[in-house]
Amino acid sequence: MADVRLAGIGMTSARTRDRLVQRLREQGISNPAVLERIRNVPRHIFVDEALGSRAYEDTALPIGFGQTISQPYIVARMTEALLEGGEVNNVLEVGTGCGYQTAVLAPLVAHVNTIERIEPLYARARQRLKELGIRNVRFRHGDGALGWKAHAPFDGILVAAAPLTVPETLLKQLKVGGRLLVPIGPEGKQELVRFTRRDQRIERESLGPVAFVPLLGGTA
Repeated sequence: MADVRLAGIGMTSARTRDRLVQRLREQGISNPAVLERIRNVPRHIFVDEALGSRAYEDTALPIGFGQTISQPYIVARMTEALLEGGEVNNVLEVGTGCGYQTAVLAPLVAHVNTIERIEPLYARARQRLKELGIRNVRFRHGDGALGWKAHAPFDGILVAAAPLTVPETLLKQLKVGGRLLVPIGPEGKQELVRFTRRDQRIERESLGPVAFVPLLGGTA
């Protein structure tokens, strides 16, 4: 039964996933490894059963606690943008949420360090990734805005919630050549930005408008 659940039937079947991948290609996602992860990760196990039939729509869905599972296009876009520009081994993810972004990213890099501030989501994400056999992820229940200094510096940092301005703490935990992907701005006026650390400067590149929940401090 577990294999059937992961494989999906009906609106969560392989054919439905293929249609999603085709839509992402049409929207400009070109990295074949990223597209393959979107096809293979069973997004339906990361949402409530009642929403399972909508799991492969290209839309964000609620996961409780005022949080959402990100739109597949955004997950693919952020993953692709993180991987562009050089080897990525050690990654920090701020905002584990349900664990879907983690599951897409983890097999494409050596190590993922992921932080979630809401304890029930943290526990649920750990269980889902264990179920999928993903072993290269280190989990933490904590305040992601502070980063994870013990495992810095990072080749990549991916932030799945929107601060009003770029968190300097996270920039300081990037390696030279490392990339920070973060949505910045107030609700309704957010843009996805890629920061790249160089020897003496930080490069900033806008990747377009997005909509994320706000980045909050502390734990819950």
